[in-house]
Amino acid sequence: MAKVVTFGIQKGGVGKTMTSGITAFLLARENYKVLGVDMDSQGNFTQFLSGYDDLAVFENETVLEAIKDGDARPYIKVVDENLHLLPADDYLATIAQFLFREYNGNPSLALRKALDPIRDFYDFIIIDTPPALSEQTINALGASTHVVILFETSKFCYSAVPRFWDTIAAAKENINSELEIAGILRTLADAKRSDSKAMIELIGDSYPDHVFKTIIHRRAKTGRLPIYGLWNNPEAKSAFKYHSSFIKELKENVGAKTNV
Repeated sequence: MAKVVTFGIQKGGVGKTMTSGITAFLLARENYKVLGVDMDSQGNFTQFLSGYDDLAVFENETVLEAIKDGDARPYIKVVDENLHLLPADDYLATIAQFLFREYNGNPSLALRKALDPIRDFYDFIIIDTPPALSEQTINALGASTHVVILFETSKFCYSAVPRFWDTIAAAKENINSELEIAGILRTLADAKRSDSKAMIELIGDSYPDHVFKTIIHRRAKTGRLPIYGLWNNPEAKSAFKYHSSFIKELKENVGAKTNV
C-alpha cells in the first residue's frame, strides 16, 4: 500500500512544487515506484516532472478527468520506469463546479476514490497542492496518509502554519482518520539573512517535535533545475544536496519500507 504524501500550506512561494517534484524524482531513483499527482491548475509540477512546457499535450487526460471517471489508471503518464505522473492543466480550476454540481459522492474524497485502484501498485504517491485552501487541497488531504507542511522562513509563512495545521486536523476528524503530519520542512532558508535564521529557530521552538532536522537552503543550482531539467543535468547532484537528506528523514517518519 502506497505512502500518500501531500506537500502543502495555505501560502504561495514556499517551494512546494520544487520540493515535491524533487522528492518524487529522487524516490524513483532509489527504485521506489512513485506516482506524482498535480493538484494545482498552474501545472508547474506537471511541467517539472514531464519536461513539457506546453500543458496542452495533456488536455482531457489529466487528474480532473481521473476524478470525473473515478479511476486514475487511464490518465497516468509514464515518465520513466519508476516515475509516473497524473498531470494537471488550467481546467483543474473548474473542479469545484464539478464536485458540487455533478459529483455523486463525498466531494472531499473524490481524489481518494480515483487513486484507490492504484494504491497497491506504488510505494509512494506524492501530491503537489495549490497555494491556497481549495477543493484541490482538501481532496489531497482526503487521499493522503501523510502531509508535509512547507515552511518558507518568513513571518507570513509562520502565521500560515497554525492555519494549515487546523485544516489538517479538520480533515483528519471529518474525512480521513488515517492522516498524519510527517513534519514541518523549513525551505528557502537564506544563511545570509538574520531574519531567516530567526524564523528557522522560531518554528523549531514552536513545533520542536514536528520539524525535520533537514533545512532546505536556497541554492542557485536548485533554482535552475526547471530550466536544465532533472535528467542529464551536471548540476543535479549538488542541487539535490539538502533534499536527499530530507528524503531519508521522510522515509523514516512515514514508515516506508527500505529498498535494497
